[in-house]
Amino acid sequence: MLILDFDHGRPIYLQIIDYIKKQIITRNLKIGDKVPSQRELAQQLKVNPNTVQRAYREMENMQLAETIRGQGTFIVKRGELLKELQGEMAGTLLKNFILEMQSLGYDDQEILGLVEKYQQDLKEEIK
Repeated sequence: MLILDFDHGRPIYLQIIDYIKKQIITRNLKIGDKVPSQRELAQQLKVNPNTVQRAYREMENMQLAETIRGQGTFIVKRGELLKELQGEMAGTLLKNFILEMQSLGYDDQEILGLVEKYQQDLKEEIK
């Protein structure tokens, strides 16, 4: 069963869209794949079907998904889609990270230094 830990500070339909994007980036969903029906996903997530319907409609507006009458909803077939989503999500993560670090009082050089230090520490842990 699919379980998402919803952030009550953001609309659920946006969180569903982010979940689908991450599934594409991690290649759990591939370009051209069929996504679960709106009713099926609503049951899995234990949310109102109208919420999933809104998420799917927004994904169509974003040219992320397309619905084919009688067949279902599919991830659009665009070669650059994966790179676009990776760039978008990475940008969001980095922006939030930098803003949070600045709110803790770090300047740009200190942030870069910490990133380099933790990156090196991770490499050491992997060895």
